[in-house]
Amino acid sequence: MFNVQCLNSRVPLRLSAARGRSSMFKAIAGLVLGWSLVIGLGPEVALSLPLQRVNATQEHNFGFDEQLWGNLSNPGDLQSLIDAVDQSLKYLATPKAAKDYRRYSGTAFSLDRVRRSLVRFRQLLVTANSPQQLQQAVESEFEFYQSVGKDNQGTVEFTGYFVPTYKASPVPTAEYRYPLYRRPANFDNWRKPHPTRAQLEGKDGLQGHKNVLAGYELVWLSDRLEAFLVQVQGSAKLQMTDGTQMSITYGGSTNYPYTSIGGELVKDGVFPKEELTLPRLLAHFEANPQALDTYIPRNNRFIFFYQTDDVPPNGSLSVPVTAERSIATDKSLMPPGALALIQAPIPQVSSRRTLETSSVTRYVLDQDTGSAIKGAGRVDIFLGSGELAGDRAGLLNGPGKLYYLLLKD
Repeated sequence: MFNVQCLNSRVPLRLSAARGRSSMFKAIAGLVLGWSLVIGLGPEVALSLPLQRVNATQEHNFGFDEQLWGNLSNPGDLQSLIDAVDQSLKYLATPKAAKDYRRYSGTAFSLDRVRRSLVRFRQLLVTANSPQQLQQAVESEFEFYQSVGKDNQGTVEFTGYFVPTYKASPVPTAEYRYPLYRRPANFDNWRKPHPTRAQLEGKDGLQGHKNVLAGYELVWLSDRLEAFLVQVQGSAKLQMTDGTQMSITYGGSTNYPYTSIGGELVKDGVFPKEELTLPRLLAHFEANPQALDTYIPRNNRFIFFYQTDDVPPNGSLSVPVTAERSIATDKSLMPPGALALIQAPIPQVSSRRTLETSSVTRYVLDQDTGSAIKGAGRVDIFLGSGELAGDRAGLLNGPGKLYYLLLKD
């Protein structure tokens, strides 16, 4: 286990302090849709021109990704980035990609140019021998398009997400009472507006068997907040009580917008917005579990799931996402599957066995989205699965920059 230090904010957080009742107080730290979903960073007004061509190579060490080749203590993840590129190329060859890119007609981001950019970048990854060599080749052969960010000055807020593991039961028991549901067979025929969360599962989350959800239970969890968080996250790995493992993923939702429980706490005056932190949120619900019956029903967006094989989680492009090499953005604005470069505050394990946050540069692929990832100034970075990924995701929250790369014509 690691002690956590966020160097940028100078706020230490010991992981052992987040060990409360059950594993939910570990998992909440790295919500699959990011910490922003809990505290409610909220959507921004979408900008009409979210990308601007820039001469970013004037910046110091621009495009220098030291993680690719690693060092004595870190083997590097060059192959992971190549795999992520291959997943984007797989998506770009689909009819869905052809449809998605129609809205980019007349812009620099044509489907063909994005694809050719990835093919050439992959060639450079295979032939380059160092971060410096890759950096020089990219600067020479690619154009850079910067997101205008949340302030029209290029400021992008970064958060992290991961896939947690929860304990679950294939049948209801006295301990495992809170169900997750499959998408009902007649869901497409449900009258709109859809039933609210309280109408579907009750204020206590236990009444679904009495209505249209009856018979569509998939698994049961032991904790109310854990069951809710899986809905927020949209996917999870489950350690079943019978010793087996299961993966579940997003299978549809009711037609309501997402409402963050953190934002609701701020609105009710429980916390000033500037004082709302993850530890304080955890402590509040640990000390006041009855408050879950008040705040969870305020999020009417109800998520359904289906079981998947134990494979890497898929992003919104229906291809697997890759730890530290896949990002989630607002797909109404940003080019799906495209090559990007981020400068972001990412927590790393230090030589002192602590998590320390510093600004790093990473080549990434835009392969996912999220209901809280709105506007040109929001990016969620996928950090993988497991406890360490969750610890890192809980700390990843800060400003940075986002660039998209296109091969020069």
